[in-house]
Amino acid sequence: MKLKISSISSFFLFSSSLSFFFLSLYFSGDSIMLQWDILSISSCTISLNLLLDGISFSFGSIVCMISACVMVFSSSYMANEQFLKRFIYLVLLFVLSMNFLIFIPSLPALLIGWDGLGIVSFALVIYYQNNKSLAAGLLTILMNRVGDVMILLAIGVLVLQGHWLINSMWEYSWSGGFALMITIAAMTKSAQIPFSSWLPAAMAAPTPVSALVHSSTLVTAGVYLLLRFHPFLSKFSSFNVFMLFISVLTLMMAGLAANMETDLKKVIALSTLSQLGVMMLSVALGAVNLTLFHLYTHALFKALLFLCAGSMIHASNHNQDLRLMGMSYSQLPMTVVCLNIANLALCGAPFLSGFYSKDLILESSLVTPTNALMLFCIFVATGLTSAYSFRLSISSLWGHFKGSTFHAKGEDSYIVGSTYCLAISAVASGALLQSFFLEFNLDCFLPQELKLLTPLVILGGLAGAYLVLSGFTSKTSLAVFFVAQMWFLVPLSTQPLAKMSLIMGTNILKSVDGGWLEVVGGQGALVVMKGTTRLNQGAQVLPFNTFVFFILLAIVAISFYYIF
Repeated sequence: MKLKISSISSFFLFSSSLSFFFLSLYFSGDSIMLQWDILSISSCTISLNLLLDGISFSFGSIVCMISACVMVFSSSYMANEQFLKRFIYLVLLFVLSMNFLIFIPSLPALLIGWDGLGIVSFALVIYYQNNKSLAAGLLTILMNRVGDVMILLAIGVLVLQGHWLINSMWEYSWSGGFALMITIAAMTKSAQIPFSSWLPAAMAAPTPVSALVHSSTLVTAGVYLLLRFHPFLSKFSSFNVFMLFISVLTLMMAGLAANMETDLKKVIALSTLSQLGVMMLSVALGAVNLTLFHLYTHALFKALLFLCAGSMIHASNHNQDLRLMGMSYSQLPMTVVCLNIANLALCGAPFLSGFYSKDLILESSLVTPTNALMLFCIFVATGLTSAYSFRLSISSLWGHFKGSTFHAKGEDSYIVGSTYCLAISAVASGALLQSFFLEFNLDCFLPQELKLLTPLVILGGLAGAYLVLSGFTSKTSLAVFFVAQMWFLVPLSTQPLAKMSLIMGTNILKSVDGGWLEVVGGQGALVVMKGTTRLNQGAQVLPFNTFVFFILLAIVAISFYYIF
C-alpha cells in the first residue's frame, strides 16, 4: 500500500511536469491572465488571478519533475517509515504551495503559496521529532515569518495603488518602502545575509525533503519573487547596488563555511546558499532570463546531489560525517557516477548544465560595470565552490575507509531510477534550455585572458582544496570557528534571542511580578487596607470611649445628686 501511494503520486507529478513543459513551449513569448471574481460587495471585489506564461509553466514543470523523482526515491529511502502516507501528503502539499506561488500574480492570493511553504516546511523539518529538529524548525519558521510580515506590510502599502497585481506596478509615493519590503521578504526566503543561518539548520528534515526544499521550492521562492517584481524594482538604482553587495557577501560566507563543514548534508546546503548568491548576483546585474536559466539548471543538479547524498547516508547506517566516510565507489558505483556529474555541474565543468548558466553569469559580471573588489570576491567564491566540491568527493567517494558501518545491499531500483533521470537532466538541460532562450545565443566578446579567468579560478580552487584536506580544519582557532559558524551568524541567530528572552523574563519576574505588582498589587493593597482599617478603628473607638465615659460620669453625678 505504501509503495502504491508513492507510485501514484510520482506518476501524477511526472504527468503534470510533461504537461507543463509542452504548455511552456506553447506560451513561449505570450501570456494570459485569468481572473475569477469570487465575491463582489458594493465596489469591493475579491478575485483570484492566474498568470499563464512561459516562465510559470516552465518553472512548474521543473518543480513537478524534481518532486516526482523525490517521490520515487522516497519509496526506497522511507520504505520503513511508519507514517509514509502522512509524509507523502506533506510533500504533495509542499509542491502545491509552490505552484500557487508560481501561477498567482496577485500579492494577497500569493500568500496562499508563500505562507503554505513556510508552514509545511516547518512540519517537514520537525518530521523527526527530537530537540534538534524542533530547534531547526523554529529557527526556520521564525526567520521566514520576517518575510511574511514584509509581504503583509507590502499588501497594506499597495492599497494606495488600488490593486495588488505584480505585473501592473507603477511608481507612487510609497514606492521605495514597498521595494524595500519585497527585497527583505525575498532575502528571508532565499536565506541571504543576515537571514542565512536557517538554511543549514533545515537539514534536520529527511533527505528527500532536503532535495526538494533546497533545489526548486522554498529557497528559490525569494529569487522568483524578485524576478516577477524586477521591472518595478529595477527603477531604483540603489536596488542593484544593495543586491550586489548582499549577494557577494553571501557567496563568500557560504563558500568559506562549506570548506570547513564536516556534515555531508550541510556542505550541500551551504553550496545551495552559494548558488542562491549567484542568482541574486545575476538579478543585481539585471540579467533576468539568465537568473531564471541558472535557477532551472541549479535545481536539477542540486536535487541530484541531494539524492546521491541520501543514498550514501542510507547505505552508511545514517552516518553524515565526512570524516567517517570513504570508499563509496566500491559499494555504490552508480550513485558515485551521478554524484560526480552533479559535482562537476556545480563547479561549472564544460558541457554540463551548470557551465551554460554559471559561466554566462560570471562573464556578465566582467562585462557589466562592477566594483573591482566585488569582482575579486565573486571569482574567489567561484574557486571556493570547486574547492568544497573536490573536498566532498575526496572525503566520501575516493578516500580511505575510516570505520563507518557500511551495509549496502546493492543499489535499489527506485534510487537508481530517480538519480538516472536527474543525471540525464543535469547533463542535457543546459544545452536544451539555452536553445529555448534565444537571448543566450548571443556571443559575449571578451579578451582571451578574461575568457580563461573562470576555468583558471576553478582549477585554482581544486588546488586550494588540498590545504583544507591537509588538516587545516583540525586546527582550533578563532578564525576557523568564525568561518565554520558562518561569520557567527549561527550563534547570533539563536543564542542571543534565547538568552535575551530568558534574561528579560527573569528581570520582568523580579521587577514586575515580584516587585511593583507586589507593591501596588496584592500585598501593597493589603498593607494600605490594614492601615486604613486601623485608622478607621482608632477614629471610631476614641469618640465611642469618650461618649461612654461621659455617660457613666453623668450617671454617677445624677446618682450622687439624688442620694445626697
